[in-house]
Amino acid sequence: MKITSTSCICPVLVCLCFVQRCYGTAQHSSIKGTRNQTKHIEGETEVHHRPKRGWVWNQFFVLEEHMGPDPQYVGKLHSNSDKGDGSVKYILTGEGAGTIFIIDDTTGDIHSTKSLDREQKTHYVLHAQAIDRRTNKPLEPESEFIIKVQDINDNAPKFTDGPYIVTVPEMSDMGTSVLQVTATDADDPTYGNSARVVYSILQGQPYFSVDPKTGVIRTALHNMDREAREHYSVVIQAKDMAGQVGGLSGSTTVNITLTDVNDNPPRFPQKHYQLYVPESAQVGSAVGKIKANDADTGSNADMTYSIINGDGVGIFSISTDKETREGILSLKKPLNYEKKKSYTLNIEGANTHLDFRFSHLGPFKDATMLKIIVGDVDEPPLFSMPSYVMEVYENAKIGTVVGTVLAQDPDSANSLVRYFIDYNAEDDRFFNIDANTGTIKTTKVLDREETPWYNITVAASENDNPSLLSHVTVVIRVLDVNDNPPELAREYDIVVCENSKPGQVIHTISATDKDDFANGQKFNFFLDEHLSINPNFTLKDNEAAAVPSPSGFVRARETGACGPAVQKPSCPRLA
Repeated sequence: MKITSTSCICPVLVCLCFVQRCYGTAQHSSIKGTRNQTKHIEGETEVHHRPKRGWVWNQFFVLEEHMGPDPQYVGKLHSNSDKGDGSVKYILTGEGAGTIFIIDDTTGDIHSTKSLDREQKTHYVLHAQAIDRRTNKPLEPESEFIIKVQDINDNAPKFTDGPYIVTVPEMSDMGTSVLQVTATDADDPTYGNSARVVYSILQGQPYFSVDPKTGVIRTALHNMDREAREHYSVVIQAKDMAGQVGGLSGSTTVNITLTDVNDNPPRFPQKHYQLYVPESAQVGSAVGKIKANDADTGSNADMTYSIINGDGVGIFSISTDKETREGILSLKKPLNYEKKKSYTLNIEGANTHLDFRFSHLGPFKDATMLKIIVGDVDEPPLFSMPSYVMEVYENAKIGTVVGTVLAQDPDSANSLVRYFIDYNAEDDRFFNIDANTGTIKTTKVLDREETPWYNITVAASENDNPSLLSHVTVVIRVLDVNDNPPELAREYDIVVCENSKPGQVIHTISATDKDDFANGQKFNFFLDEHLSINPNFTLKDNEAAAVPSPSGFVRARETGACGPAVQKPSCPRLA
């Protein structure tokens, strides 16, 4: 049986052999095999039988994506037993038989009724048999053959991972690898150039290039500067058929961002600045800001500020705000417009993270001059002392001068100052002050034993601006005078036995004085001579000891305080 088409069939035992040979032969070659060949088994002797009839094989390919109006002709089966009288019937079974592939059972012609896609199925395994139409008995053994779907270039290359987002450091050397892209082609890589892909760059030149074979994207220029341009959109094309005309292509976008390196030093926008600071600014407060610009980003733009010289080094300090990268100028000492009206500072801003690869672009610091103008502020009067301590004797006459406070206007105007005592509504007013001179006087007689100390607050204001006030504390100590007589410490009720011996101490008495120790507390004791004297008691001065002797009342000499005489009760005798 002969076959004169693009497919072939052979007996089962030799089918695979013929299939392999068909792959490697010309498309129109013909091969003749025997029906009763046996499979060769390694280690055994191959047995040959005399063939009686056989199949004639031809091509077994079918073109994919056939779009013609008629079924695509695949091949023809023919048996040596077929005399052309229609007595031989050809039967086709296997994958796609009867649906995709149909056979004319009289002529043996095979057709494909559907458009096939090699990317979905590359080949079909079928079985052919010739039988006697009258007896339905096989004329040949059933044989297996393969119809292979022949590829055409019907699939464009695809980038399955695109679009891409990638970064590369700025200032990189030319030829630095950025990314490798890969496109896949679903066509048969073993047949022709349908799946042979070549890469090219459609957009992104002259900044980047792509290797046509590997798809590796590289920088194409030296020293690409992020500060000049940061983002690039590169379009890469993959074309099959080795890039030849007529090949299919696909493309993808690669978004490339240049990352920052520290290749820019900080720069102050101006070489001279001027700052106004009122003299009333508080020590420790921020009085101004200054900033140097750095074209870099992130840590590459971090910097610190310092005062490198100037006549205000000891008056001002500078710190760095890490968030805003500003220099914060603060006051270290008070300002006084009347003493110094301006200061000059030289301020430096320097990067903290240096990249020594770019040291030739430095130095990575900059300096500027800052002139600080001290503003004159109408300040409240200033007292000559932070606080005052004054003294006055108790029992002094009303209007006695206690002391004087002094305040002056620190401004150049030197306005007159008025004084007053800042009393609470419920306070007793023991003092007043002269509004013009600041002299403090008593308004009441003072008693040290009642109140030894007074605390008052004196306020001073300018005549021209009464709202500006200063306050100072004045502590007044009341000095003691000896204006209180001594008193017996308590009333004494002394019991003495009648058999006490003469000269025996029977009790000790003491006295107190409300005055200060410096003016009292040392007493003389004696018996009151104006009272009748008891001869049985006597009093020993300064020791205050009562002894049996004539006595009456005791007196402590300062102003004549006296106490009762000692009683003489009865005492039991001791056994």
